[in-house]
Amino acid sequence: MHVKWEDRIFKLFIFWYICGVILLSFDLLPPWLEWANAFFLILAGTLSFFYLWRRFGPAIGGSVGVLIFFSTFIVEWAGADSGFLFGSYDYTDRFAPNVFGVPIAIGFAWLMVMATSHVIARWIVPGGGILYAAVGGIAAVIIDLIIDPVAYKVKGYWLWEDTGIYYEIPWTNFTGWFLVAFVLHLILDAAFKKQGLEVSARQAEKRMALLYVLMIALFVLLGLIGGLWLAAALTSVLTAAIVALAWKRRPQ
Repeated sequence: MHVKWEDRIFKLFIFWYICGVILLSFDLLPPWLEWANAFFLILAGTLSFFYLWRRFGPAIGGSVGVLIFFSTFIVEWAGADSGFLFGSYDYTDRFAPNVFGVPIAIGFAWLMVMATSHVIARWIVPGGGILYAAVGGIAAVIIDLIIDPVAYKVKGYWLWEDTGIYYEIPWTNFTGWFLVAFVLHLILDAAFKKQGLEVSARQAEKRMALLYVLMIALFVLLGLIGGLWLAAALTSVLTAAIVALAWKRRPQ
């Protein structure tokens, strides 16, 4: 039953994605439709949760998905409240609805980041372990290299109080992303070592790899529209490199 819902949500995501690309490319997105950006991330996160559910089973996959959602939400809340791990920043109301000052979509965004980077890292390092977690952390940071500048400079979803040389974003943000993703990938590593890969999950893994590319491509488009040439170029090159390596080493 959940497979049918996964397919339906994926079709809705693709439809929403195409509409978003058209509206953003021609600057046709009206202000009243800004909520669509949060809904877009919620769809991506939901797809990622379904992947974890299918890949690791209802008990382990569901538990890991819930852990990712709430642990990252708490870390983001701590970061926005005290500057913990990422640096000092504040969310605006442009990415509402917010709970305790943190957008709900953030938890879904982290689900997407972890599920997609897990597949990329697993294809590159099928044996798991520390190297797998490190590659997963790098894959996650590559996403943030474009998401953070776009969300900060173009969309105004959050405001940085600290600063840095990369679009005035502090370096602690990217090290924080790596550390959070690294730890969560160690948890995923423990989960997938206990289970083999079912044939039905192979298609789901390819879908997650596609989701990784599609999400980055959309934010690269937003970066180009917003004049963030360095972020768009750097992210595109790094994404092409890691995805090409992952695709070459993917299980047949």
